[in-house]
Amino acid sequence: MKITLDTNFLISSTQWKNSVAHKILIKLIRNNYELFTTEEILTEFSEVLARDFEYENNEIEKILTNVLGFVKIIKPNIKIEVVKEDPDDDKIIECAISSSSDYIITYDKHLLNLKEYEEIKIITPEEAMKTFA
Repeated sequence: MKITLDTNFLISSTQWKNSVAHKILIKLIRNNYELFTTEEILTEFSEVLARDFEYENNEIEKILTNVLGFVKIIKPNIKIEVVKEDPDDDKIIECAISSSSDYIITYDKHLLNLKEYEEIKIITPEEAMKTFA
């Protein structure tokens, strides 16, 4: 099973140890699911860690090192314009298409409103807990 992880999922799963996102991440890692991201998503992740959590660069590097232990970084081979309300979210779908992901796990309402894109299901971490039980 291949899964693309959205920026907000990465934030929730790495910053709150009791979050549903953290719990599903542990489950996905233990069950050897293939987890995907891109340099662009990781850059956004780093920016949020600095801006919203006020981490220093060395702290962000440690968090990124941990994340790189469980994700595969890909270079999207497609550019799309699907998420009209927030075009910045297109990078998540581009990652999912390029990695042939079955799912995108996110809390982003613009992505969740799509529900599915080209047979890629878009679900919350809570839905993932039920799906991957």
